[in-house]
Amino acid sequence: MAHIELGVDERLFPGIAGLLMFRPETAKPLNELAEALLRGPHSPAPGERELIAAYVSGLNECTFCCASHSASAAAQLDEGMSLVDQVRADLDSAPISAKLRALLRIAGAVRDDGRKVTTEMVAAARAEGATDLEIHDTVLIAAAFCMYNRYVDGLGTLAPDGPEPYAKRARHIVEHGYGG
Repeated sequence: MAHIELGVDERLFPGIAGLLMFRPETAKPLNELAEALLRGPHSPAPGERELIAAYVSGLNECTFCCASHSASAAAQLDEGMSLVDQVRADLDSAPISAKLRALLRIAGAVRDDGRKVTTEMVAAARAEGATDLEIHDTVLIAAAFCMYNRYVDGLGTLAPDGPEPYAKRARHIVEHGYGG
């Protein structure tokens, strides 16, 4: 049960969903930010951007956000949840592109402390083909998910057990986007 009364059944609206219903005026910009960062018309692909969100959320130990964005990434990546699990378990050996690995390293550094992103990390990402927009958005996704993770966990929201609630929501997001 959340630390505050959300006015909704948390079993039906777990995690951030109940929080967004509690404050619709803040839900709109939070959903718009997620939509722009995770589904906007640019690279990396939406599944890879969801993977960045899942990776950061896992590092932050945010059960709801990690499971939610892992499911969204898996729904959009050919390799599905197997790849998501491999990236979260061992970034260095996961079968992903060198560019995505470099971007995930930047995301991990941002999650720890934004000042830990080094010129060398950015140069390594560029050397693997990352654009300034991709580097920018990776940093912003990581920073935003630190905020989303702390929002969800700081108010003690419900994180459902098992993969199905997350997979169902992921299918909805793929079809309709955030806020849809």
